[in-house]
Amino acid sequence: MNLMLTSAAYLFAALAVGVMGFAIQRGATCTVAAVDEAVTKRSFRRLASIVEASLWVLGGLLIAQSLHWLGTMPGGYAVGWVTVLGGALLGLGAYVNRACVFGAIARLGSGEWAYVMTPVGFYVGCLSVGAVFSFAAPPLLPHASPVLEASAWIALLFVLLLLGRIGQLLLAKRPGEPAPRWRERLAQRVWSPHAATTVIGITFFFSLLLAGAWAYTDVLAELARGMASNVFGRVLLLVALFVGALIGGWTAGRFRSRRISLPQLAKCFAGGVLMGWGSLLIPGGNDGLILVGMPLLWPYAWIAFLSMCTAIALALIAEKALGQYAPKPGVE
Repeated sequence: MNLMLTSAAYLFAALAVGVMGFAIQRGATCTVAAVDEAVTKRSFRRLASIVEASLWVLGGLLIAQSLHWLGTMPGGYAVGWVTVLGGALLGLGAYVNRACVFGAIARLGSGEWAYVMTPVGFYVGCLSVGAVFSFAAPPLLPHASPVLEASAWIALLFVLLLLGRIGQLLLAKRPGEPAPRWRERLAQRVWSPHAATTVIGITFFFSLLLAGAWAYTDVLAELARGMASNVFGRVLLLVALFVGALIGGWTAGRFRSRRISLPQLAKCFAGGVLMGWGSLLIPGGNDGLILVGMPLLWPYAWIAFLSMCTAIALALIAEKALGQYAPKPGVE
């Protein structure tokens, strides 16, 4: 009976993760694209949307905790200069790759096959980090997340906010247009960043509730270190994520099989290696930071994400100053 329940939970979790991959592809939620928008347009719309995804997961955690549905959550790590270094390497890798780990999924969903080297490079980076860096990742903190001790009344507030947000997404309309039906809104080729990140946050929360804390970079990191548990179930979620992104690209008319060049493969691999190094130093990839560490209000996750964004911004500013600036490096 327990096996059947576990199988059903992973099946529904895979469905939620597939929808999450679909939303990542449709909404262009790449951190590189978000920082590029901030640098070139002085707009923080995409960055705010990414943080909003963390807040929706936070709300889900509060609700689940108040109902005693929440299992064991990941601990936090001490903050130090290694945290900042790891975030900077994560950002530099995303810049070289021209996409963060979310953006790489979206690009694969658009038929840019060179980005298959990003997770390969990430895996190699996790394997080789000990040979490159002699210091260990920060230690675990001895106390639980403050989210797990919050009042149930805060959870009720998030329920109301969630209902309002869903209604806004389904009923929103452009000036002079009638409010579209929900099916028409889902069929739109490009979702707004806020719509996409809301879906990402909510679907990730359900997958977390059903299958435990999960991020695809964490799976790669644990496989590289020989520490992965429940490999089959977590690989199933990884496959579902990529399938959702492919369906998102195909149904949006974005899917175009691109020719693969050696320079592209090298950039994606090198970017993946850098992100792999950074993720083990923090520890955590930017998907784990945004969807697990930041919602749990762990300071290390917020500081590492800020360091990542700063590194991307500095790299883009330097590129522009050298006259080699290529606008919109992320998925649009």
